[in-house]
Amino acid sequence: MKVSVIIPVLNEEGSIGHVLAAIPKDLAQEIIVVDNGSSDRTAELASSMGARVISEPRRGYGYACLKGIEETRDPDIIVFLDGDFSDFPEEMPLLVEPIASNKADLVIGSRSLGARERNALPAHARFGNRLAGMLIWHLFRFRYTDLGPFRAIRYASLMELGMLDRTFGWTVEMQIKAVRQGLRILEVPVSYRKRIGTSKISGTVMGSLKAGTKIIWTILKYKFA
Repeated sequence: MKVSVIIPVLNEEGSIGHVLAAIPKDLAQEIIVVDNGSSDRTAELASSMGARVISEPRRGYGYACLKGIEETRDPDIIVFLDGDFSDFPEEMPLLVEPIASNKADLVIGSRSLGARERNALPAHARFGNRLAGMLIWHLFRFRYTDLGPFRAIRYASLMELGMLDRTFGWTVEMQIKAVRQGLRILEVPVSYRKRIGTSKISGTVMGSLKAGTKIIWTILKYKFA
């Protein structure tokens, strides 16, 4: 099955080389790095390592993911991976195999279930994950342990979801829509370490507040809208 990897990036010059080097080359037939407005050498470094670099100047995680999807070339499976080297790209087979063997349609890499480096996930991020998971359980009767960005999804299933969010609600929108569409969903434990550089979301108070508010709003919207 053809696997396309989409990596949204914003000023990840110090980490993107590590991320690309760790992706299993026998698994990923296509690697797309979506530059979301970097002012450093992220795009140049990614291109020099063989990735296809696409520009998406409109800031927002969802914007970058949607742009990456547009640029894929007939994949069977899409893997979403952050460019900060907090995830372990070499664990990608854990996410892809259940889809390739027709056991799942969406596989979420759960940092909560896996081995996590001390303080890699800030306390407010852990609390936000638990709160979101609790809300999804009570409103949609499905239990998630994480909203982790490291995930794989069958391309045909992704197209059925009709993803819309342009910013912080992207991951939770996918997970809620997957439940509502009746997709076969699986969480697998993945490792997690401190990212290289500062997080644009959890690394600042304002970023955390914006992300948390958007996530909760998205959950409630898909329940009551």
